[in-house]
Amino acid sequence: MWRVMMPRKIAFGENAAKEFNYPKNSLVITTTTPDIYDKWLTYMGIEEYEVYNKVTPDPSIESVEAVRKSYEGKKISAYIGLGGGSSMDVCKYLGKLTGIPKILIPTTFGTGAEMTTYAVISFEHKKKLLQDEAFLADAAVVDPYFLPGTPFNIMRNSACDAAAQASEGYDSKLSNPLTKLFCKEAFDVLEDAIVNDKPQLLPYGAMLSGIGFGNSSTTLGHALSYVFSNEGVPHGYSLSSCTTVAHKFNKSVYYERFKKICKKLNFEPLTLKQGFEDAADVIMPDRGHLDNNPIPVNREDIIQCLDEIINTNPLS
Repeated sequence: MWRVMMPRKIAFGENAAKEFNYPKNSLVITTTTPDIYDKWLTYMGIEEYEVYNKVTPDPSIESVEAVRKSYEGKKISAYIGLGGGSSMDVCKYLGKLTGIPKILIPTTFGTGAEMTTYAVISFEHKKKLLQDEAFLADAAVVDPYFLPGTPFNIMRNSACDAAAQASEGYDSKLSNPLTKLFCKEAFDVLEDAIVNDKPQLLPYGAMLSGIGFGNSSTTLGHALSYVFSNEGVPHGYSLSSCTTVAHKFNKSVYYERFKKICKKLNFEPLTLKQGFEDAADVIMPDRGHLDNNPIPVNREDIIQCLDEIINTNPLS
């Protein structure tokens, strides 16, 4: 049996966020500052809303609880996650806790979070990948309006993230012909966008990637990446070397193509403060990624992958 889940409603394309009908008394959750989100909200034409903009990157469970307690009893009609993955992850977890509908609107295009049943929340300063059908958006709104003006580092990290998710999702043991279709199309679109300098294609590629990997899971590359993210490396940056090495380990059909994308985006080599043995102890319990890897992975494999990431330049 194949099972594919996606938001109940998807609005995509030019003016999608402008033309969407937003509920009144919504709570907009974002990480950005008033000078930026005021322009976004004006474009969206949203009315009678409140804004919570104290969400930080890699949000913790304490941050989620702080939002919930701040608006408890205020009759919020919907949460609107407006921004990158962090804003949407907080929105997802709040929706699960309260049962209030969720509208997800990405302003960077890489995580595909608006399409998935996944959320990344930190517990005791360690990021955890969570999966729950309750995280699925009631509506996802994907509009290229938000793309212009995105800083290069954010754009390249987001693009790498989307390409890593599409290619890992294609290889995953949980994939099926339908998820492979989404992942393959996503990677083709993203490769064209990055290699041939067509950034206008990124929102579409990231959306397709979210549907594909969101129903099949990412694998070894993501498992390796979190020890770097825990040391402050942006997620997309950490995936550049981690997914390249993972694809080599898995003999993935995407190994050379993903490596070419990362070279085009000019990612630097990674460093790691903790030793490989300690890092492997952190990675091995991540069964959500490792169990879905197309080739079984043991602790020695993890250490060898880390050694290759740090002591060679996988992107050279």
